[in-house]
Amino acid sequence: MGMSLSGRAIVPVTITVTGFVVICCTLLYQAIKQDMIQDAVRHETALAQTVVRSTRYAMLKGDRATIKNIVTTVGAQQDVEQVRIFNKRGGIMFSSHPEEINRQVDRNSEGCIICHAGATPVATMGSMQQARRYRNERGETVLAITAPIYNEPDCFTAPCHVHPASQKVLGTLDIGLSQKTLQATLASLRGRMGLFSVMVLFLTIAGVSAILRRSLFLPLQRLTAYALELAAGHKDVQPPELDDELESIGRTLKELADSSGAESGKKPGA
Repeated sequence: MGMSLSGRAIVPVTITVTGFVVICCTLLYQAIKQDMIQDAVRHETALAQTVVRSTRYAMLKGDRATIKNIVTTVGAQQDVEQVRIFNKRGGIMFSSHPEEINRQVDRNSEGCIICHAGATPVATMGSMQQARRYRNERGETVLAITAPIYNEPDCFTAPCHVHPASQKVLGTLDIGLSQKTLQATLASLRGRMGLFSVMVLFLTIAGVSAILRRSLFLPLQRLTAYALELAAGHKDVQPPELDDELESIGRTLKELADSSGAESGKKPGA
């Protein structure tokens, strides 16, 4: 059995509107997600620069205890996965995880290959180039920033350091933040957009049904009832008051009924 007129009118409109809303919500979600990730990268880059500046004076003085205290304190903050300071050879000099200290890191690893992909290490990077994402042992997404520690005049002229002026980078700071809060926010956003799409679906069905019922279905029912009256021989029934084309159809049905009645009233051979 075929779909009714109301179904043929409502279903395509509902599918079209809902599909449009779903596409728009998907694009909006992707844009918001990208903006939130970029904001997280900027925040973490600023945090990394703060740590570098905080340890700068202690590095100039060779105060390893102060550097260790700063790294441990920052690493103990909520959502901070790790804070590590590498020397120029890739050795971990300070870490919020003491078991990592003095460990040598492979330059081909995910965090190092960005700078060491070529024959000459990259000395400067943008904030998005410094960022990388990975999953920790608990399966949580971590956003990590690798920030170079540059050789400044105060460094290569300090009495406790032997750094030639030609050396651009003394080491790197690696800091990682858990993205658990960001992922929870994005999950909540996805749920709300899904709920919004479902609401649009039902509101579209209700709105389109109400509009079509008032402007099309009820007038068609009245026109159909009038046509049945004419078919039953009730020629004195007047066409219902409808709008535009439907009223014109009613008058045409009336004229056809009147003309057919006049034709049938003529005698044969007249």
